[in-house]
Amino acid sequence: MTTFVLIPGAACGSWHWHLLEAELRARGRVVVSVDLPCEDDAAGLEEYADAVVAAVTGHSRLTLVAHSFAGFTAPLVCARVPVDSLVLLAAMVPSPGETPDEWWAATGHPDAQVRRAGRAAQRAGGDTGAGDDTWAEGVPEAAVPGSAADPFFQDLPPGLAAEAAARWRRQSETPAARPWPMRAWPDVATRFLLCRQDRLFPAPFLRAVAAERLGVVPDEMAGGHFPMLSRPVELADRLERYSGAPAR
Repeated sequence: MTTFVLIPGAACGSWHWHLLEAELRARGRVVVSVDLPCEDDAAGLEEYADAVVAAVTGHSRLTLVAHSFAGFTAPLVCARVPVDSLVLLAAMVPSPGETPDEWWAATGHPDAQVRRAGRAAQRAGGDTGAGDDTWAEGVPEAAVPGSAADPFFQDLPPGLAAEAAARWRRQSETPAARPWPMRAWPDVATRFLLCRQDRLFPAPFLRAVAAERLGVVPDEMAGGHFPMLSRPVELADRLERYSGAPAR
């Protein structure tokens, strides 16, 4: 049976997958939801991959689901353990030798304000309230969780959006400053799934990134940057189809 391995993005943890994880488990699927050492200033991309490899020990038929910043981590895992497939979910796609910090300009991300918000989350995490000066430098004042200006949780119910923001973890700057160490994309079946209402990584931008860096036309679904919270049933359906298992 397929094991779905859920790898979080910057400043996130396994909680941000909990609705999707529950949906998959209710269908009888095996799920490994990984917490990365994002608060550890000694940990870079290699150590993030170490955490995933440790988490999947004893599991087989792996489908990695890499969200956002995890696009830098998941390919490293593919080079270390047998992986059946890789699903990039609204994810960053690195080039050899590129740092995550460099990725934003190298890919031509179109919105400077949203780009600052993304990098603030990537580098800070933790409290996203008005008292967090690092966060405030990157996020517009109006971007309260779940608001129309929120680049992360704008399509979530207010209570869930607030909890998702409160669950941000502190994100060390270390992995963002280290070059992606692979020489080429791993030889593993790769799918790219973008979200049409994603404000952090707009759909036209990700279509271009997927085409230029992977040579693929991405699949698309409705929703913002966190479909695992906003549309867990639809996302579970898609993951089951990707893995070759029948959808409910």
